[in-house]
Amino acid sequence: MKRIIRLAAAALMAGVLVPAWAVSLAKTSSTQPIPADDARPASNVGPTENNPRAGSGLLIPLMAADTSAHELAAFDAAAEGAAPPDKPLDDIQFVTQASAGAREEIESAQQALSQLKNPELRRVAQMLVSDHGSANERLSRLASAKGWPVSGPRAPTEPPSGTASSDFDAKWTAEMIAGHERAAALYRAEAKGGADQDLRNYASDTLPTIERHLAQLRTLQK
Repeated sequence: MKRIIRLAAAALMAGVLVPAWAVSLAKTSSTQPIPADDARPASNVGPTENNPRAGSGLLIPLMAADTSAHELAAFDAAAEGAAPPDKPLDDIQFVTQASAGAREEIESAQQALSQLKNPELRRVAQMLVSDHGSANERLSRLASAKGWPVSGPRAPTEPPSGTASSDFDAKWTAEMIAGHERAAALYRAEAKGGADQDLRNYASDTLPTIERHLAQLRTLQK
């Protein structure tokens, strides 16, 4: 009788423990299939409500690429200007704009000399050629001595032939007034806020001449 009871107890224990052991092995077995990509948890693919930080690892290469692009663009923009690294860009812009504006006024005055009817306007035109030519030469010497980029003079242009229109004097005077107003504002800004002391002195010395031209042109405007 005791033997029968022991056999029954052993069978009962075997029936309970074997499935538990089998389940334990199933959980730790290396032969368990790896889930497919589309079956992996969503947190490995991108951010979710429960895991808003998920997917941030994917953004790091993109952020690095974007930063590199910006740095390259800034480098190209700086190199394109060809400005010396120790020279403020504002002064470089002043040299470029001032020299270009003076050349335009010189060329315009030279071409107008043979077409202007008013003798006073012809006198002013000749004065513009002389004064702006001297100022531009001084600016070129100053910029060259400091190693700043200076554009060379353009080839002279032939004055227009033929008879000028009846309102040529008025149109030319208006154009010269507008050009001198822009030049006065440019030189005034450089004289007050330029970074280079020599360039500020040049702007301060030249500004009264520009203002005198402007006053005479306004007097002769009809």
